[in-house]
Amino acid sequence: MEDSVGLFKSYDIRGIVGDEIHPQVCYKIGKAFASLMVEEDTNLERILIGHDMRPSAEELVPAFIEGVISVGVNAVELGLCSTDMLYFAAGFHDSPAAIFTASHNPSEYNGIKLCRAGAGPIGAESGLFDIQNRMLDTGAHTLPKGTVSSMSVLDDFVSHVLNFVDEESLLSLNVVADVANGMGGLVVPAVFEKLPFKLDLMFGELDGTFPNHPADPLNPDNLVDLQERVLAMNADIGLAFDGDADRVFLVDETGQPLSGSTTTALVAQNILGREPGSTIIHNLICSRSVPETIKRYGGQALRSRVGHSYIKQLMAETEAAFAGEHSGHYYFRDNYRADSGLIAALLVLQEMCIKKAPLSSLRKDYDSYSSTGELNFHVSDPLNVIQSISGIFSEYEHDYLDGLTVSSKEWWFNLRPSNTEPLLRLNLEAVDVEIMEREMKNICGHLEEFVVSEVRDD
Repeated sequence: MEDSVGLFKSYDIRGIVGDEIHPQVCYKIGKAFASLMVEEDTNLERILIGHDMRPSAEELVPAFIEGVISVGVNAVELGLCSTDMLYFAAGFHDSPAAIFTASHNPSEYNGIKLCRAGAGPIGAESGLFDIQNRMLDTGAHTLPKGTVSSMSVLDDFVSHVLNFVDEESLLSLNVVADVANGMGGLVVPAVFEKLPFKLDLMFGELDGTFPNHPADPLNPDNLVDLQERVLAMNADIGLAFDGDADRVFLVDETGQPLSGSTTTALVAQNILGREPGSTIIHNLICSRSVPETIKRYGGQALRSRVGHSYIKQLMAETEAAFAGEHSGHYYFRDNYRADSGLIAALLVLQEMCIKKAPLSSLRKDYDSYSSTGELNFHVSDPLNVIQSISGIFSEYEHDYLDGLTVSSKEWWFNLRPSNTEPLLRLNLEAVDVEIMEREMKNICGHLEEFVVSEVRDD
């Protein structure tokens, strides 16, 4: 168990290569994952395994595969994959799957995202820590070892993504995509070559050392190259993908970024145009503009906790057509309830084509509020701080769906603990900048006595 201390997070497995994640621990994780999947499905025959472009995959993936086949399960290598491509494979082939990736983390990290057959989620409350506990099992298995084979899913994935748009409605827009040397360099060109858009690909070489800039588009500093290129190329839109290409952030033709909330609202409108009255999920740190948009276009807005495992479960329970998170994750029922930045980007492009309007114009309906972005505060006892802040703001409406949300007519804020660190995450939104700054100063003043340090993430 000591091998895995710190590796298992709320939604995946992630750590520094060599110190925290290495072949020995990957073998144990592969064995434990396969063991759990066999227990859940005694007829299980195979597990699909992919990886991103990080160099450490070369030594980590084979060790994981050895763990899988040691319990008699066949391993199918998919090779280089984006995370949304891996989820597609798990759904399309109805098999459990694993991808080695550390998403937007620096090159010294690697990790593993796991899912059940059909792309069913595996998180802290849905099996991830059961896998960690099973790593203690050192017993030998009497079944014959499983086999190892390979399979390509790129062509099927591309066809699947293209099914989400009406190609006849698309125009010849100029698109710049910054894939940050991540897996977008594989999947973005493969999709766009089938479409009428003119693609300008930035940093398309697959290089897990990230020689140009970090593959984290949530950080505004990492959008600067894309913003400059959009303006220089007179492009209609810029797309910024993270390292494993499951998230996307958009930049309009004036070089201004869109928040994940704005993109969620745009995609929700598109979905509701196809499926009037459908349920759309948004997480609780999305802008108020998201549920307002959903209701305005006749949909049913449903609020969720932050995190893919909660959202996917809620989608399954409600048959929601779409879900969006402020962090740039966009989930689609017809994508096995998994997230895909590529699909979201194509639906926004389709909206631009259908309405023959620039993105700077389309976004105006959804940018009516002012937000602080996410602020992180290092505290020693997050739950105690939340209790104290709740008392200070007791005159306002409260809920505890995920941390503490306090609401008034003019503003709201959410204060929730990190799942992995002694951090509090603050998101605050108001009807205008003046009120936003006033309330931010107010709540930060109350937090001062508890805070060790503050880091701005968004």
